[in-house]
Amino acid sequence: MSDYFDREDDKKHVRVYKEQTPDILQAFGAFDKAVFAAEGREIPLKYRELIALAVAETTQCVYCIEAHAKRAADAGATEGELAETAWVATAIRAGGGYTHGRLGFKFSGLRNEDGTPHEH
Repeated sequence: MSDYFDREDDKKHVRVYKEQTPDILQAFGAFDKAVFAAEGREIPLKYRELIALAVAETTQCVYCIEAHAKRAADAGATEGELAETAWVATAIRAGGGYTHGRLGFKFSGLRNEDGTPHEH
């Protein structure tokens, strides 16, 4: 993952968003700020950051992993909570593989000797 993660050089590419879609960039910034506001939400900030970290780990976004791991720690998350977050992400990703694997059976078209569809 680290071969394309260049903290210094990558930031300059935000220029394209600023030049081409400044309204969308501003709206996204306001949306993100509202989602991760320190106060005024039902879910405490620490848990929202841990949720974001689990999603980032599942989608394997190195930028998001870095940001939300730091923010979760700043919001009071412990190493144990970070570890459990990683395991939750792992379980969800593995569960997706398992459940989507069943679709392979469903869509395979395999049939019993008598021509009836396999029961799965």
